[in-house]
Amino acid sequence: MERLYARASVSISELKKNPSRIIHEAEGTPVAILNHNKPSAYLIPAETFEALMEKIEDYELARLVKERESESSVRVKLDEL
Repeated sequence: MERLYARASVSISELKKNPSRIIHEAEGTPVAILNHNKPSAYLIPAETFEALMEKIEDYELARLVKERESESSVRVKLDEL
């Protein structure tokens, strides 16, 4: 069996019947959406998704900084800008 990254799960059929109820009953926690008893998607609150996207952006920026820290830099005087 595959690992679930949520405490609650529902079938796609059940989600189709009443998605608002599933969201309400989840109370802000992730819900695994199952297709033939295997996770096919996760339903997460918008706030959680937005925070996750910000963390991914931060990670990508940190990776870029790390990648470029060994590159030579160019000194510029403020007056030259």
